[in-house]
Amino acid sequence: MAELSTIARPYAQGLWKALEDRKATARAAELEQALQVVCQVASNPQVSLLVTDPKLTDEQVFDLLAGALGEDIPSELIGLLRVVIENGRLAALPEIAAQFRALKNESEGVADAYIETAFALKQEEVEQLVDSLKNKFPGVKLNPVVTVNPELIGGVSIRVGDSILDGSVRARLAQMQAALTA
Repeated sequence: MAELSTIARPYAQGLWKALEDRKATARAAELEQALQVVCQVASNPQVSLLVTDPKLTDEQVFDLLAGALGEDIPSELIGLLRVVIENGRLAALPEIAAQFRALKNESEGVADAYIETAFALKQEEVEQLVDSLKNKFPGVKLNPVVTVNPELIGGVSIRVGDSILDGSVRARLAQMQAALTA
């Protein structure tokens, strides 16, 4: 079976192209939020079990997922959901959302900075960290996404696009272990 990223890419690109064709890229943030809501509903274990029931029609699955958004469903999302359901690719929805976000960010000159720390950071510390990263990533507005991971022991690990800056204690210990066992 193909990887989820490979499966999701054409759906995300098609969704972005639909926005571009309608000159509606300003609505990308709204569409991204709606897509996140659908992803949350679809990832619920009870809903996941329900939508795999062969007795449910595609239309019933669509109604279930679309019902989470109420009446205000972007037309592009309606089309995406119908195609994803028809092709049996609901499991790819979170990856479709992630790739759509990447396309949106790229068009806006924004990049997500995934910051992983051993301990919670104050807002000022996050801002200082982002400011220090501006030299490493010039011309890109960084959007910090902070998570706490006690397994890092200390320090910080940062991922922006394909770049990884790992200053965590865990990474240093792994380097020392590799050097000592070589």
